[in-house]
Amino acid sequence: MTTTEEILWATAEFYGSNLSEVVLGIWTENLAAYDPERVKKAFSAHMRDPDNGRFMPKLAHIMKHLEGIPTDNAAMAWSKALEAASHYGAYRDVVFDDAAIHAAIQDMGGWAKFCRCENDQLSYQQHRFQQSYGAYKAQDGFTYPPKLLGDRMADDLYAKRGLPMPAPSFIGNKDEAKKVLRLGGDAPKSQEQDAIAASVALFYKKEIKEEK
Repeated sequence: MTTTEEILWATAEFYGSNLSEVVLGIWTENLAAYDPERVKKAFSAHMRDPDNGRFMPKLAHIMKHLEGIPTDNAAMAWSKALEAASHYGAYRDVVFDDAAIHAAIQDMGGWAKFCRCENDQLSYQQHRFQQSYGAYKAQDGFTYPPKLLGDRMADDLYAKRGLPMPAPSFIGNKDEAKKVLRLGGDAPKSQEQDAIAASVALFYKKEIKEEK
């Protein structure tokens, strides 16, 4: 398998650019979290770009191909959450492959409430979700519930009756969703998270008031 460092050297050679050890270190540090095959596809996408592809890419160009445009990502996350709500409903526990979806929905009152959103409130909820989602994605780290709980029998009642706990439904990439489940926790929110939730809620209330 081609390594990220090999991809960088090959790209520099392709564009006739010099790549110092310091600059190489900056690139590899910022791309370390990504699979080399995904990095390779991002560089290939840049090279095919009729405008930017004429020049040696900057880190921002490659990150755009790796992560997409934030507003687009938030819209896709909203669509994924809305489709899951329609498919699974308010009585199932769910785990998404994106922790920011968990954090955003939790700020909106939880999975069951999210599923029961009235049609005339969808546009407001979408604004609220996407703002919150985008804010969490911009954070280096945040706490989130390992799974989003549906309305169902309390967990302790399952144990009392000797019934197995209901398995959550994994949404999206199953391996990534399992990672979200494993790394999630119920720790208190940080000050940054409280600020995100408060600012998004304020925006939401303002929008409703202006509409009325």
